[in-house]
Amino acid sequence: MHLVDSHCHLDAPEFDGDRDAMLARARAAGVAAMVVPAITAASWPALRQACASDAALHPAYGLHPMFLAEHRPAHLDELRTWLEHGKPCAVGECGLDFFVDGLDATAQRHYFEKQLQLAREFELPVIVHARRAVEDVIQTLRRIGGLRGVIHSFSGSPEQARQLWDMGFLIGMGGPVTYPRANRLRTLVATMPLEFLLLETDAPDQPDADIRGQRNEPARLAAIAAAVATLRGQAVEEIASQTTANARRLFNLPVSAPH
Repeated sequence: MHLVDSHCHLDAPEFDGDRDAMLARARAAGVAAMVVPAITAASWPALRQACASDAALHPAYGLHPMFLAEHRPAHLDELRTWLEHGKPCAVGECGLDFFVDGLDATAQRHYFEKQLQLAREFELPVIVHARRAVEDVIQTLRRIGGLRGVIHSFSGSPEQARQLWDMGFLIGMGGPVTYPRANRLRTLVATMPLEFLLLETDAPDQPDADIRGQRNEPARLAAIAAAVATLRGQAVEEIASQTTANARRLFNLPVSAPH
């Protein structure tokens, strides 16, 4: 069984003490590839270095809305250079966050739209963060046009999900879908077209229900796949096969087995 973790922050300092062991556990759990999105311009060099050392890791470069205070207009020019020469699989993590207090909405929209324009120019998918901002994100994607990608850690409504699918976007599901009280999310996963689903851990964040309060890691993707399979009444191998194919198609990932 091969899985793709479509969103994990393996360059995070939480993994500095055991990164190699963590990657070994991921491979043992069947995780054949991992997409590693950036959050700030300062993180791009270390992220590239981490991914260059392991063929299973695929970098994406972007400016995360929660780190707005660290972003500068010049970083958008730098991002263009990184997209030209850094061999990314996507632009991101970018998007809008209206949950965290104190984040200027106008500045967020500026950085988001500029990154979407770069993604369209370079014909790359986007990895989108949308927290209490799904409707705004949908409107922005529609206005810019010519885009594809994934809404990471999707938390919107079934109707919003359908609008995204109609635009060619996928939705990412991770640890939250394993929590019994996440009724709307679990109902969506149980009934949605499987060709629009990606699995993710968001490691080291968003642990699944079995490791609540602990550091998350890509090996836990197997538990997420199992939860999705149970909700849908399908074999976990079928979930793994289709979501892996979805990720490979979106991010243009090579076909490879865990080793």
